[in-house]
Amino acid sequence: MPSAHYPSWLSTVRELGADATIRLDQPGQDLTQAFARAAGDTGFNVIIDYLWGRPTEALLAAITRADLRHSAARTRLVQVGESAGPTISLPAAVLRSSGLEIVGAGSGSVPPRDVMVDAYNQLMARAASGELRVDTERIPLAEIGAAWQRADPTRRRLVIIP
Repeated sequence: MPSAHYPSWLSTVRELGADATIRLDQPGQDLTQAFARAAGDTGFNVIIDYLWGRPTEALLAAITRADLRHSAARTRLVQVGESAGPTISLPAAVLRSSGLEIVGAGSGSVPPRDVMVDAYNQLMARAASGELRVDTERIPLAEIGAAWQRADPTRRRLVIIP
């Protein structure tokens, strides 16, 4: 249930199929522990990171193993953006203990055409089946300036109509 501590848009993300949601405004160690709880025993397969900076450092601390057990799982971190900061501190222990693979997503990292076509086909099939949903709001062009200025906690996508 949405509250001051759990905004309604986080509930919406869960309804859309997110395995977990984590508030990023927690103090450092609390954030690391929240990531560790979300990872559970199986860890993360793929992380799409639009933030970088402090949240990514907390995530990496959560997946770093302190014991000597082999980590069979691979975690692929796809670095897309840097809205929380342009740099991170990357302890060597993360690379030695986590099965971490970091890749970038951008114009220099476009996969081969057949991989892109397959991913596109999977995406379109999920969209056609109704599995994917984008929360939108229709806005007349004459009102778009006001719509862009308002704070929208739902983060709905604006669709401009004539």
